[in-house]
Amino acid sequence: MSQYDEGHTVAGWTGTAIATVGSAVLGAGICMVSAVFIAGGTGILAASVLVTWALHLAGWGKPPGVRPRGEWRMGVRDLSARDGHPDCWGCRLAGRGRGTAAGVVAVAVASEVGRVGGEPEPAAGAAAGAGAAEAGR
Repeated sequence: MSQYDEGHTVAGWTGTAIATVGSAVLGAGICMVSAVFIAGGTGILAASVLVTWALHLAGWGKPPGVRPRGEWRMGVRDLSARDGHPDCWGCRLAGRGRGTAAGVVAVAVASEVGRVGGEPEPAAGAAAGAGAAEAGR
């Protein structure tokens, strides 16, 4: 069994089932040259994406990456979804998983401390001149 166990979730299976129905309706619409079926199938496919995303945000999906074996069952709800998963596009689109205001301030302060205590950054012209001098040697 895979270490990642991706897609073995309520969100994954529900989204796949809805997308399968949408693909079948879309395919029937293409075969019958029916704008109604094509539009309906496309709408069902769009709904499958939104339903899967909503279930993921509600905790019925799982974060990417390696998880403990105890969390591999399909019915396990992910309680960390409320805060957002790191490196998860779905969570970032929903405004989750980003640094808090305190974290952003801490990073900004740390970068300012580094500038004050360290050497100044070279000017853009000086860096270009140094690179040209190195190339001429």
